[in-house]
Amino acid sequence: MDRQSAGYFGAAYPAIDPSFQIPGGQNAPVSPYLNFDPAYINAGGPEWIFPEGASRQRGRFELAFSQIGGSVMIGAAFGGVTGFYRGLRETSLAGHTGSVRRTQMLNFITKGGAGSANVLGVIAVMYSGFGVLLSFARGADDELNTLAAGTLTGLLYKSSSGLRKCMMGGGVGLGLAA
Repeated sequence: MDRQSAGYFGAAYPAIDPSFQIPGGQNAPVSPYLNFDPAYINAGGPEWIFPEGASRQRGRFELAFSQIGGSVMIGAAFGGVTGFYRGLRETSLAGHTGSVRRTQMLNFITKGGAGSANVLGVIAVMYSGFGVLLSFARGADDELNTLAAGTLTGLLYKSSSGLRKCMMGGGVGLGLAA
C-alpha cells in the first residue's frame, strides 16, 4: 500500500511526521501505534530467558521430542514410497485397473507408511528414553551416553530374536550411534 494514497481505513500518514517521534525516512516503516525509537531494538542475536542455573542449550529430554517426531515422519515417508512401488508392481501384475487399482495402491501406501513409521518411532522412543535415563543417572550429557543409548536400543529391540541377533542389534546400534 502506498503511504501517500488513502489506506484501507482512512488516509495514510506521511513518511515523516514529527508527532510520531519516530525517525523515519522515505523507506522506513511508519505506524501511528509505535511511539518509540527503533534504534532501541537490539538487532543482534536472539535473546532467550533461561531459568536461574539452567544450561544455555537444550537437554536430551527436549531434543527427544523432535527426534521421535522426525523419525516417525521419515519412516512414514520411506514406507509410503516403498508401498507405492510395491503396489504399482503388484497391481500391474494382477491386472487391476480403475478404482480397484487405485484402492489397492492406497492400501499398499498406507500399510507401508504406517509399518515403517511405527518401527522407526519405537526405535526413536527407546533411544531417546535410554539417552535421557543415562543422562540423569550419570549427571552428564556426553558422547558416552549416546553410544550406550544406541547399544542398549539395538540390544533391546532385537532381544526377542535370540542372543546372536541381540548382539548383532547392539552392534548395529553402537555403529549408528558412533
